[in-house]
Amino acid sequence: DLFAVTQEMMGPSGLPAYEISNHAARGMESRHNLTYWRYGDYVGVGPGAHGRRLEQATHRHKKPENFLSAVARNGHGNQSEESLPPETQVTEALLMGLRLAEGIDLSAMETRFDMPRDSMIDPVAAKRLAKMGFVETRGNILTIKPAGMPLLDAILPEITA
Repeated sequence: DLFAVTQEMMGPSGLPAYEISNHAARGMESRHNLTYWRYGDYVGVGPGAHGRRLEQATHRHKKPENFLSAVARNGHGNQSEESLPPETQVTEALLMGLRLAEGIDLSAMETRFDMPRDSMIDPVAAKRLAKMGFVETRGNILTIKPAGMPLLDAILPEITA
C-alpha cells in the first residue's frame, strides 16, 4: 500500500520513479546510484564495502578493526576478490538494470557480454509476463511495467535465463 501511495503522490508532484525505490525530477537522478543500476564499474571504499570493477567483485572486511588490520598488513582492506564469469555478470546486470524505469537494452547486453539474448532472458517467461502486464519489450528495450514493479523480486528469477 505504501509503495502504491508513494507512486500516486510522487509522479504528479514532478518526481517520477526512475528506479523502483527512487524518485527525482527529470535530470536530477542520482548519478552515483545509476552507476550501480546500469552495471557500471565502481570501487568499494571502507569497511563492508563491495565493488565491481574490471569483471572483478571485491568485498572489504566488515569490522573496522579487521579492515584497518588488513590495510596495514596488505595495503588494502579486501577480504576477497573474485573474477566474475560472464553468466554472473549478465545476471547481476539484469537484476540491477530491471529496477530502472528505462529498463535494459538487450542489444547492448548481447554486445557487452558476447552472449545471445535467449541465454540471458527466458523468452517464454518474458512473453508470459508481458501478457500479464508486468513486462514490456519495445525494440531492444526490456522494461518492468509499473504493475510489475511491486512484484519485481518474484519476476526477476522468472525472466533471467
